[in-house]
Amino acid sequence: MGPPHPQLEPARLLNSFCSVEKILQCSCSFHGIPTPSVHWWMDGVPVDVNSGHGHFQVTSTTLGPWDNSTLSLARDPEMGTVLLCEGKNQHGIHGLSILLMSRRGPLAPQIFLEALLRGVVYAAMAITLLFLCLLPFIVKLLRTKQAKKCAQMREQKNSVAETDQGSHLKSREPRKSRTKLPSEEQL
Repeated sequence: MGPPHPQLEPARLLNSFCSVEKILQCSCSFHGIPTPSVHWWMDGVPVDVNSGHGHFQVTSTTLGPWDNSTLSLARDPEMGTVLLCEGKNQHGIHGLSILLMSRRGPLAPQIFLEALLRGVVYAAMAITLLFLCLLPFIVKLLRTKQAKKCAQMREQKNSVAETDQGSHLKSREPRKSRTKLPSEEQL
């Protein structure tokens, strides 16, 4: 009796990741029996390992039922670029689509400046509207304070005037003088 035959398995994606340092690297790990082959597609076009045009490089490692493949992209991808890693054997196909976004698109500085300018304009409009809404309350508060000050000043003037009038009246009152008549002394 010969060695047992391994059970046949379709290709399955078991691990994937993308990282960006100086270059973009995406990896996919497929498992299957027989060992799956991995292919990369960029925007629906197969990536030819031999014709990378200096922009990308594909490295693959096969170990038993595993095929690990890494795509390295030397330049920033265009906005919305779709990568597809696909593992395939005669029992099945499994793949993963990756949507790439550019870190430094040509419009990024312009979009940032436009957004910053809009933010400044909207903030200025909001502050102006807030001030205009609060203006009647501020005016009312200032008028109330001014009216209170005027009332206090009137009260002080009135009390000073009353005090002055009272002291003048007392000093102007005629004094009663008493002279004694000689007849009164005798009584």
